[in-house]
Amino acid sequence: MEASASGPWADANRRDATAMVRQIHVVGAVIISRCNVLCVQRGPDGPLPLMWEFPGGKIEAGETPQAALKREIYEELLCEVAVGDEVTTTSYKYEFGVVHLTTFYCELVYGSPQLVEHAALKWSDARQLRSLEWAPADIPAIEIIQHRLGPAQTSN
Repeated sequence: MEASASGPWADANRRDATAMVRQIHVVGAVIISRCNVLCVQRGPDGPLPLMWEFPGGKIEAGETPQAALKREIYEELLCEVAVGDEVTTTSYKYEFGVVHLTTFYCELVYGSPQLVEHAALKWSDARQLRSLEWAPADIPAIEIIQHRLGPAQTSN
């Protein structure tokens, strides 16, 4: 029979276990062009193999989320973006840690996205985003984007 503790010591132990889970703060770019959204596919060998996501990456120490996003887009796609409004911030617990993802609407200001780190990239109609297999942390942003862009597309 397994013993279970209760009371203040048990609560403190649960908090300590939660604090030991790796916390990963990342940013993602929702780049829109002509009502299409840029989607990138993760490689086959890392975490979340071949899942789709918004391009971006980890926020480095001392960096603002916006500066991190500009840097990551340049490193990953060899182009520059202007970072606009925040779409949403979500947290998702994966087996490797808790990812805190903040997504921003972005506009391409220089260059064309090129594959550097990802397996594939595609421009997807906002209404079709859910047809891809997305990393779970990205899904709440997709719902917001579809709500914002979807109705405008159907009236054109």
